[in-house]
Amino acid sequence: MGRLQRKKVQTKKKVKSRQEDARVDMGSDSVAVKKTNIEKKKKRDQSPAPLKYTEKDNFVSNGLRFLREVKVELKKVTWPSKKQTMGSTLVVIILVIIISLFLGVVDVGLSSLIRTVLQ
Repeated sequence: MGRLQRKKVQTKKKVKSRQEDARVDMGSDSVAVKKTNIEKKKKRDQSPAPLKYTEKDNFVSNGLRFLREVKVELKKVTWPSKKQTMGSTLVVIILVIIISLFLGVVDVGLSSLIRTVLQ
């Protein structure tokens, strides 16, 4: 979540294209004004220098941020009721029993078939 809210930093290409746009203008006064405006925007757009963390601090802060984001996401989850959970669990158990019986019967049948063919 925090990553999505961060501001995107402008690339050098965008800054260069703004400077070129300022040069294309006809009047020399407006060129100077646009250049100063571009320089002001550059200063505003630049993010502050990143803090220097040790590897351990970075690992811990990343872990804490991850846990905070997990907590936020888990609040958004719609949890099933007890009745729905019990019903789903019962369906899964019954299907596992049916499939295991089917595979057991097929295994015994194929084993006996191979045994008779080899004798």
